[in-house]
Amino acid sequence: MPAAGITALKIVNHLHRPYFSTENMGAGRFDYPGQPLYSKQVSTPRIEEYLEAIYKLAAERGGAVGISRLAQSMGLSVPSASEMVKRLEQSGSITYNRQREVVLTDKGREEAVSVIRRHRLAERFLTDHLGFDWDEVHEEACRLEHAISPAVEAKLAKFLGEPQTCPHGYSIPQANGEVPQRNLIPLTELEPGKTARVAAVPEEEAELLRYLAELGLIPKAEVKIVEVAPFGGPMTLTINGASAAVGPELASKVLVES
Repeated sequence: MPAAGITALKIVNHLHRPYFSTENMGAGRFDYPGQPLYSKQVSTPRIEEYLEAIYKLAAERGGAVGISRLAQSMGLSVPSASEMVKRLEQSGSITYNRQREVVLTDKGREEAVSVIRRHRLAERFLTDHLGFDWDEVHEEACRLEHAISPAVEAKLAKFLGEPQTCPHGYSIPQANGEVPQRNLIPLTELEPGKTARVAAVPEEEAELLRYLAELGLIPKAEVKIVEVAPFGGPMTLTINGASAAVGPELASKVLVES
């Protein structure tokens, strides 16, 4: 077996090992393979998912996040989301603004970015080395992101060659928590006659990803707006030189950079 394949198998096996020391859970101390024990508040997968959702919603629309928006994104009722938000406030991960909207604290942002980094590294590993299609990896990475220890994260990033983006085009946060800033706009905001490259597409809808792949609307594809029909009609564009038409709802979900 090639060396890269052996390394990949080792990483997969490592992902299935518990990365916390059960005898130290009561004290909130975690035992990462190859790392010293250190004190840290126990974070559950559900808490990490909430923090990740809050971060993404804030980045998507800017500013704070309303409880109803958060509940909708999580597929939960407002009371359920409110209960978890109370726990996050008590842990110091979020705070509220005057409108009672949720805002991540520095602590909460650090936790959210860490989860996102692990998630996107896992997606790269699954597509680049395990042969998963890009429409399959999001759900799998959602499971793996909670099992990856700091030691595995570091080795995984090195094994992958420190990738800059996930398979769907989104930036992978750096190990120090910095998130590369990019000037991205929805495809709907690209002016007719202008050319740009697809930067990122929605990662959570498998059927949509398959359709985008059929169209060729994938990261790094060159797109040019030919014509925009009035009254919310379809956009005519070229994708790597081939003509296509997409509706405004779909086009609004595709991010480009010129």
